[in-house]
Amino acid sequence: MANRLEGKVAVVTGGNSGIGETTAHTFAQEGAKVVLMARRAAEGAEVEAAIRAEGGDATFVACDIRDNESVVSAVETAVSTYGKIDVLFNNAGGGAGGRFPNEPNEEWLRVIDVNLTGTFYMSQAVWPHLVNAGGGAVVNMSSLAAQRGFSGAMADAYGATSASYYAAKAGVDALTRYMAGIGGKDNIRVNCVRPGQILTPGATRGTSKDPDGGHHVFEKMFDFHQIIQGPGLPQDVANLVLFLVSDESRFLTAEIINVDGGVAAKI
Repeated sequence: MANRLEGKVAVVTGGNSGIGETTAHTFAQEGAKVVLMARRAAEGAEVEAAIRAEGGDATFVACDIRDNESVVSAVETAVSTYGKIDVLFNNAGGGAGGRFPNEPNEEWLRVIDVNLTGTFYMSQAVWPHLVNAGGGAVVNMSSLAAQRGFSGAMADAYGATSASYYAAKAGVDALTRYMAGIGGKDNIRVNCVRPGQILTPGATRGTSKDPDGGHHVFEKMFDFHQIIQGPGLPQDVANLVLFLVSDESRFLTAEIINVDGGVAAKI
């Protein structure tokens, strides 16, 4: 099926690389006018140019989702460019931080801001435009960290995921359900995706090699935890997001869906 987003205007945060970049291309291929938002302007401009070279319609707008003024300005630019907003993919986020209880306070605040507060700011700014458009669809980016537990052994084997990241993504899950409840009367659907091990440019950045097998920690994780072997790809997530913002999922809202190769089934 083609042109599933014909006539729609879609905002994608973190649209300059990885899952956001792939989803922006996918939206454009399905007929959407795409507004890419990210901090790194050079990369964003490259993605815009690539989409336009494919015959799509895209505009890059520099935006720091941690800064509410930046968010409001970027959304105003999107509306002034295309006249409306129908779709929002809150993809931007990031990890790091530190191992509890030694995670610095400033890192806690930074990770909460980029994952949870930024999702709130962007949703808040876009919401009136979804109402004005007669409805729309929002997809938030969560993580299996919001669902699964953690142990010292996991930290030793794979590296410590920060408390701030776990808390932020759990907050995104809760925010998704809340927003869906508010949006029902205005025909705004809000859903959430939880990717597993997805092979993005940043997936193995900073990860160590296993001295015995020579594998990255990233590879050890999907080999051990998944049912489907091998990493997920950005397109796997983009395909799910496309479904969730298209009319094919018109009766789905407040859902949190794992795209993880079966990891959650083994928790």
